[in-house]
Amino acid sequence: MTIDWIRTKLVCPATLRVVAACVSLLAAATSSLAQIEPLDSIVAVVNNDVIVKSELDGEIALMRPQLEAAGAAIPDQATLQQQMLDRLIAKRLQMQRAEALGLEIDEAELTQAMTNIANRNGLSLEGLQEALAANGIAFSDFREDTRMQILTSRLQQQEVVQNIRVTDPEIDRFLEQESDTLINRSEVRLQHILIALPDPATPQQVEQAQEEARSLAARLRKGADFAQLARTYSDGGRAAEGGDLGWFPMAEVPSLAVEAANNLAKGEVSDPIRSPSGFHLIRVSDIRGDEPEPLTQIHARHILIRPNEVVSDEDAKRRLQRLKLRIQGGDDFATLARSHSDDTGSALNGGDLGWVSPGETVPQFEEVMQRLGDNEISEPFRSPFGWHIVQVLERRRQDTRDEVMRLRAKDVIRQRKAEEATELWLQQLRDEAYVELRLNDDFSE
Repeated sequence: MTIDWIRTKLVCPATLRVVAACVSLLAAATSSLAQIEPLDSIVAVVNNDVIVKSELDGEIALMRPQLEAAGAAIPDQATLQQQMLDRLIAKRLQMQRAEALGLEIDEAELTQAMTNIANRNGLSLEGLQEALAANGIAFSDFREDTRMQILTSRLQQQEVVQNIRVTDPEIDRFLEQESDTLINRSEVRLQHILIALPDPATPQQVEQAQEEARSLAARLRKGADFAQLARTYSDGGRAAEGGDLGWFPMAEVPSLAVEAANNLAKGEVSDPIRSPSGFHLIRVSDIRGDEPEPLTQIHARHILIRPNEVVSDEDAKRRLQRLKLRIQGGDDFATLARSHSDDTGSALNGGDLGWVSPGETVPQFEEVMQRLGDNEISEPFRSPFGWHIVQVLERRRQDTRDEVMRLRAKDVIRQRKAEEATELWLQQLRDEAYVELRLNDDFSE
C-alpha cells in the first residue's frame, strides 16, 4: 500500500478544489514531525514565531520518497529547501491568522474527519494507522496535519470564499464566451513553469526573465523533460512536483492558462505568458472529454447556531440537540428556525435553502445532506459557519440541458473567483507579516 493510494484532496469551493475534509499526505510533514531541540537552528522568523531546521528537514523527508517513487529527478538541496520553506511559511501564517480569529478544531470533529479519511480508503482507523506506519508516517503527525488542513480550509472559507458572489450577467457572459469548455474538453492536466520577477522589476530584469522563459520553451519543444526543467528552474509553488498542477475541469482552469488549455494539443507547450509575477510556460500534459451530466438537486432547510464570545461550541451543539428533540416531538421546524437560526437570510423563510446543487454548499454541509433520506433531520454538525441541523425535504434530477449548463457555469465561476481571491489573500498575509529568512547553503541534507 503506497502513500499515493491513501492520498486524497481537500475539496472546498475555493479552488481551492479543495475537496471535503480529505488530506494531502504530501503536505503531511508538520511542526510536530520532529521534536524541537534547544539547539535546533532557526531557518525563518514568521512574526513572533520561528520555523526551525528540524521542521524543514521533516517536510523534505516526506517529499523525497514521493519524488523517488515517481522516478522523478530531485532538485538540488538549496532549491528543495527553499520550496519547502515557502510552504511552511504559508502554513504558519494561516495558523497564526486562525488563532487570532479564535478558530480551532475540537477533538470530536478531528476524530470524525480521520474516520472519514479512513472510510474513503476502505479502512478502519486502525487500518489507516497501519498503512501510514508502513510508509514511515506517525499517526499522531498525520492527525495533527489533518487538523491543520481542516483549520486552514475553514479559515479560507471564512476570510475569502463566503464573500464570493456570482451574478446572472456573469453567467450569461461565461456561457457566451466559454460554454464550449463545458462540453468538449471536459478536463485537462496542466504543468507550469514560472520565471519570477521582482516587484518592481527593471526593464533589464524583465528582458532577462523573458529570454530565460523563451530558452526553456525552445528546449521543451526539442524534447526536454518538462518536469525536470520545472524542478530546476521554476519559481512556481508546484515546482517540486515537476510543475504538475493536476487535473482541471476546463471551466476551472486559471485565467492565465485558459487559452493554452483550450488550444494546445496534448503535450504542447505555450509561448511565454506575461503576468505581474513573471513569465509562465503552460503545458497540456493530458486531456479528457465528456458531456455535462444531469444534476441531482436537494431541497433542504437548516438551523444555524454560531459560536461566539458568549456561546461556546458545546453550547451551540446542545441548543441544536434540544431543538431537534422539539421538532421530533411535534414542534414546527420553520417556526423554530425563524426564532433560533443565526442564518438571517434563510431564517426568514423558515430555514429554507431552496434547491441546492452539488458544490453550492461547503463540503461539510453537502456531505451531511447527501447521507440523509427525505424528511430526515441530521445530528448537529460543524461547518465553517457554525453548528447546524439540516433536514432534507426532497430531491429532484435536473435534466434540462440549459439549466444544467447555467448551474455548472455558476459553480465554475465561483471556483475560479475563489481560487484567485485565495491566492491574493495568501500573498497579502505574507506582505503584511514580518518574515525573515535565515536559510543558508551550509545546511546538510
